[in-house]
Amino acid sequence: MSDVPEMKRPVVTPVRVVIALCLVAPFVAMLWVGSYAKIDPTFIGIPFFYWYQMLWVLISTALTMIAYKLWQRDQRARKTGGQA
Repeated sequence: MSDVPEMKRPVVTPVRVVIALCLVAPFVAMLWVGSYAKIDPTFIGIPFFYWYQMLWVLISTALTMIAYKLWQRDQRARKTGGQA
């Protein structure tokens, strides 16, 4: 045995895929401008272009919180050997 710590390779798991999707979804939604570059439908007099972006602020917050909680759970599971 050597004194060199064992290097663990990153592991792609379903939980990590979900985390990645949660973090990538807001970027895709905002970069796909053609999907929301319009006025109708309006919401309480606010054009679609504006309220769609504001809605994504809330959605992004929720998705980031979900990704963070999943990441914490994944890290705890890795520390305990996958029994959490």
